[in-house]
Amino acid sequence: MEMSIRDAKARFSEAIATAERGESVIITKHGRPVAQINPPPVKKGLNFEAADAYLKEVGWKYQGEGWPAHFDDPAFSRHVLGLDDE
Repeated sequence: MEMSIRDAKARFSEAIATAERGESVIITKHGRPVAQINPPPVKKGLNFEAADAYLKEVGWKYQGEGWPAHFDDPAFSRHVLGLDDE
């Protein structure tokens, strides 16, 4: 949908309703586009079940399997990176 600034001011609710339906509204000034009202981006959730199934299929160790018990300890990270004080 395209409308002038004057129309957008007078019919703002209509422009918003259009965006809510998933359409973009282009606002023009003297026939040239100057702004655009877009619908919000659609948030897509992650499919953790599919990810888990794939990881099991390829044999990947996940969810703590195979990690050392002290993995989250900052001293362990320093050791792995070779930053131990000697």
